[in-house]
Amino acid sequence: MRRMAALEAKNRFGEMLDAAQREPVSIEKHGRPVAVVVSAEDYRELEALKLAKLRGEIQLGLDDVAEGRVIDGPSVFKELRKRIG
Repeated sequence: MRRMAALEAKNRFGEMLDAAQREPVSIEKHGRPVAVVVSAEDYRELEALKLAKLRGEIQLGLDDVAEGRVIDGPSVFKELRKRIG
């Protein structure tokens, strides 16, 4: 991953955008990463992966409900209160 200081990214914005088409560019402020610039294609792929993961988690929850593996709200809070004291 390429790294650029924020000021450099500002002053060389077009170059940063070109670089982001090839690999993510980490933008740093005072030596700490504050943002990552990625290509639009990479962003779409990341969003698709997040959506697929979310759909999988929802399906697991629906499967639990269908199989009766559920706990009512008051029981959950009662158990939490016992654990945290």
